[in-house]
Amino acid sequence: MNNKPMPYQPLLSSPTKVAIIGGGVAGSTIALRFAELGLDTTLIEKGPSLVNGPPICHLHAGGNLYREISDEQCLILLKQSIDTVKVYPACINVRPTIIALPKSDKGQPEDLLPRLEKLRAEYEKLVSDDLSNKVIGEPADYFQCFTRTDIDLLVGMPIPKTAQCATDWLIAFANHTNLDAIKFPIVLVQEYGMSAFRLAAIATLAIERLANCHLQTNRKVVAISAHNDHVGWHITTEDDNSEQHHQQFDYVVNACGFKSGEIDDMLKTKRKRMVEFKAAYVAHWPQYQGAWPEIVFHGERGTPQGMAQLTPYPNGYFQLHGMTQDITLFEKGLVSSSANSAQPQLAAKFIEKIDNQWPAHLVNHRTLGSIDHIAQYMPSFSTATVAAKPMFGAQQIPGQDPDLRAADVSFDNKHYARAEIVKASSALEAADAILADLVCCGLVEESALTAAYKHHYFPVSQQSSDADVTKRAIELAQQREYPSALALNF
Repeated sequence: MNNKPMPYQPLLSSPTKVAIIGGGVAGSTIALRFAELGLDTTLIEKGPSLVNGPPICHLHAGGNLYREISDEQCLILLKQSIDTVKVYPACINVRPTIIALPKSDKGQPEDLLPRLEKLRAEYEKLVSDDLSNKVIGEPADYFQCFTRTDIDLLVGMPIPKTAQCATDWLIAFANHTNLDAIKFPIVLVQEYGMSAFRLAAIATLAIERLANCHLQTNRKVVAISAHNDHVGWHITTEDDNSEQHHQQFDYVVNACGFKSGEIDDMLKTKRKRMVEFKAAYVAHWPQYQGAWPEIVFHGERGTPQGMAQLTPYPNGYFQLHGMTQDITLFEKGLVSSSANSAQPQLAAKFIEKIDNQWPAHLVNHRTLGSIDHIAQYMPSFSTATVAAKPMFGAQQIPGQDPDLRAADVSFDNKHYARAEIVKASSALEAADAILADLVCCGLVEESALTAAYKHHYFPVSQQSSDADVTKRAIELAQQREYPSALALNF
């Protein structure tokens, strides 16, 4: 494979030098957006590779996992998810999601329908405005409801290797769910999966091919200060050998995720934010393969009956979430910034998990707990086994609303932006908002961005073949000690 810079026609010609601190989903996406447009972009990442952090597995095309968030946020997430699929199609796992309410839940299935109708109407409008937006199936099929009678008819049918119609996705659910514990109807919604490893692979391959995107891994920012003229920035980084490097930039993007407050503190800039440590778990259930949807059993967050989420991958691997304090959530795992610092202070035990390996007994305890959490609704899943260390990280939530899910960017000092995404699909919105600020600052000519605003321009990112993406994604999964199946399209 030849990964040398490829010829293409950038839309911009500008001497502006942009630094992006943090190579997660936000930083990598913003770097690609800028570099592919023609801006001189440097991406600084303290780790050895791109797109680490909180476990990504879901596109959130409508935010249907979150009953507690506003309809407005769900509509924003729908639009952002559509844009994400168009830019990163190779990292999308095309399979729907079943949403079910246990009988123990206080809500009713009918409570979900008004929001789903709004989302379907918005999707229909987006497709009507631009046919290229039809990336998550037919608008009329955005969601479908199925009764107990519908599901009973599927019990005993073999799980197909591939799904040819909507009901094929329901067979695994019908065969393995305790249907007497579920309220009906259930909902099948076009909420697709999203692979963090494949997204990391796409970003890495593209950056290697972009001559004006300079990736600096294993570099930690230790100081940042304004130029004497207060127009640009001086950044000092330190590598693994404790050697310091000094660089000058015209504009800085803080995309440090849960560590964003540390850069704010260096600049003596105030910002209220929250940080939450979360984890997902990897189980293996090889005897039951085929066309599995994602399955979500709603529940009250933070209680023993918190939401249970089963995300399928090839070869019988599943990623598990359980919104309880013993599984995905952690006691004192949600913290806020203070008057003295923009950086929320997670307890040392969480930083230890992020920076070092988890104790084996804790991996087993929490993974087995997540298996049991799913098994209360799907009894046969109790035979699943622990497959890998957890997928974990801390996510930032700007402001003071723990239910905020649709967020993108904020600005403070001149020539300084913070990428503050909560969900991966918001990264493109953040990139475009920062582009607009670059225009306002006079660093990019507005006339040159006309085409860029009309369409997301990623010619190099989209040149990587599926085989190249898969190969690199598997390498990243193995380097991070996860099963290769998590890097494959479902």
